Amino acid sequence: MATPENLDTTARPRRPATLRSQRVKEALTGYGFVLPAVALFALMGVYTIIYGLLLSFARWNGFTPHWTWVGVGNYLDLLYRDPVIAPVVQSAALRTVVVMVAVPALAVAIGFPLAVLLNSITRLRGFFRTVFFLPYVTAGIAVFYAWTYVLQPDGSLNYVLRHLGLGTLAQPQGFLGNPSTALPTLIVVMAWSAIPVAMLLYLTGLQSIDSSVLDAARTDGAGTLRTMTAVVWPLLRPITAAVVMLNMRDALQGFQIFLVMTNGGPGGHTTVLGLESYNLAFFSGLRPTLGLASALGWLLFVVALILAAINVRVLRSRT
Repeated sequence: MATPENLDTTARPRRPATLRSQRVKEALTGYGFVLPAVALFALMGVYTIIYGLLLSFARWNGFTPHWTWVGVGNYLDLLYRDPVIAPVVQSAALRTVVVMVAVPALAVAIGFPLAVLLNSITRLRGFFRTVFFLPYVTAGIAVFYAWTYVLQPDGSLNYVLRHLGLGTLAQPQGFLGNPSTALPTLIVVMAWSAIPVAMLLYLTGLQSIDSSVLDAARTDGAGTLRTMTAVVWPLLRPITAAVVMLNMRDALQGFQIFLVMTNGGPGGHTTVLGLESYNLAFFSGLRPTLGLASALGWLLFVVALILAAINVRVLRSRT
């Protein structure tokens, strides 16, 4: 009969104190790795957010040692009270709404048919998918400058139009220099860079649809167009909501394309809210407009939250 002295001591379970100390050591090691990132986020994220929120309730030009506390005065000035700034903000808000509607609409209207076309192609699908995705991969400051050269009075677009016998469509002052064509042109450029993502999202959704669903629709006598509108399109509604939300967010908060290609010109006809907030912060001279810029940024943030909440509510109501 085995006695305690004959048992293998290496098979004994670890004592609770040993396990506890090992877990504490592992936890401390993990916290040690995470701590630098948390500290950086606290410094660059939380501190900046709180600082910006407080600044939106004050007047400051960035040079004086003290703020002038004005409460909600900055928000009221932006919305209606200031006779100089309020009209500019209202006009910029109207242009922002136009961009927020037009860019998602173009992304959906062009991205979905392209996805259907790619899904029906059996050969060279990867090649065409790469070609269509290039605008998104190459989008950036360099591409915006390239578009600026293309759209100049002596740019390639006017050159092609004149040599195709479409000189009446050419713009002698350039497509970005004409107040009536500047904003639509920027919308087209934004849609050009947004369509690839929409196309890939739709293509992913199309490839995830069960083929038996499409076969059942064809068996019931539905043609290609009827199948797309009555079966495929409703199934891809969540993807449509995601495409619309992403592009509305970019149109609401993005301003790089407006800054690089037109800087709000000609005559402020392409100034949007994001660009106006940037101008208030950095190009107002010694005027105390940093608080106004911060307040406008927070208004954009609140609008983005509202749009996200509406998007989530719509998705939940349809699932």
